[in-house]
Amino acid sequence: MTITFVGHGYVGLVTACVFADFGNNVWVIGHTPHKIDRLKKGDPLIYEPGLKEILVKNLKAKRLHFTLDYDQAIPASDIVFITVGTPTNKEGVADLEAVFDVAQTIAPYLKKGKTVVSCKSTVPVGTNKKVEQLINRNKAKEARVLMASCPEFLREGTALADSFHPDRVVIGSDSPEALKLLLTLHKPLKSKPVITDLASAELIKYASNSMLATKVSFANFIALYCEKTGADSETVLEAVGLDKRIGRAYLNPGIGYGGSCLPKDVAALIHSSRSLGLDASLLKAVDSVNDLAKDNFYRKIIKHSPGRRLAVWGLSFKPETDDIRYAPALYIIGKLLKKGYTIAAYDPVASENVKKALGNKIEYALGPYEALKGADALCIFTEWNEFKEVDLKKVKAELKKPVIFDGRNIYPPEALKKIGFTYFGVGRHL
Repeated sequence: MTITFVGHGYVGLVTACVFADFGNNVWVIGHTPHKIDRLKKGDPLIYEPGLKEILVKNLKAKRLHFTLDYDQAIPASDIVFITVGTPTNKEGVADLEAVFDVAQTIAPYLKKGKTVVSCKSTVPVGTNKKVEQLINRNKAKEARVLMASCPEFLREGTALADSFHPDRVVIGSDSPEALKLLLTLHKPLKSKPVITDLASAELIKYASNSMLATKVSFANFIALYCEKTGADSETVLEAVGLDKRIGRAYLNPGIGYGGSCLPKDVAALIHSSRSLGLDASLLKAVDSVNDLAKDNFYRKIIKHSPGRRLAVWGLSFKPETDDIRYAPALYIIGKLLKKGYTIAAYDPVASENVKKALGNKIEYALGPYEALKGADALCIFTEWNEFKEVDLKKVKAELKKPVIFDGRNIYPPEALKKIGFTYFGVGRHL
């Protein structure tokens, strides 16, 4: 079938490539000429393992098309997916301007007959109904919109694997015809479909991300407790995670969660709960503990650093991505800079994005060992695999002082102590 994605961020581009790979004719609409030109040439614009290869493959097969224009893609489409960003403001309110703008823009181009319009953007409950109303006010009389909600659950860094092998496919709609078409589209995925109404589909995404954020903050609270009592967070959380009712995933102590989903989705659910007259104390605590985890690690560096020049490994909010949105690393670096520290940082893929944000406020190393030269201590903010495989004796030789602040607990403390390091992890024995 022919489908269109309006928006080519992580969700839109990855999902478009996957559905094109299944043999569909896929259009992707953007609004920035130079980005569309780069996409047409096989440049995915973002770092995501395997994305460039699948993009180029489907461009060559002529199943994937990028355009600035609506007049060719929308009228030909059986399904139109809205995949634009929904960031939150300072109050935690989801900004839906882009979603509503897309709804009004696509409406006049919808073909005569039926078209499924499905929102993949993360939106508060009730948004899809508003999108449907906007489209109906602006479409031709002969066009009929079948509204649906298909939230995405991909993780940056494993987005392709998550798209090809999802835990579940959620499809929400009040239209049996829309459900049937979307089930047909998703059939190659072989995962259990969850068929529901629009409101439930919208809430499932917020509920899922808030639960994941809760597990991260719970792990960080336990880590803080361990630091006060001498217990070891890794041992405690490993044992907790062995309980099948709980599971080990996301019970990893560190410097907090970041990225484009968890921070904004928790904030948006807090705000929408407030508007419904609900007490969101649980989620507020999740958010507060996330801030506490970052601040606690910052204070640890301030208290124990033997000097004011620091090497930093890792800038992205997680490994296998160049995304720095809400990255804990940038939050801590910002506070260190205000205290007069000098930072030399290395990240395998995120440095260019950080340059746009911080400019020359920090130094950018071309490799992990280069960042160490002349540094008084090493701070690890992202758990890239290459950091786990370094020669620790060489690390010790490059540093002025053998001190490591491990914000992701990637090293075993005892092994580093044997080499001669002073080691500070999260919730671990010092």
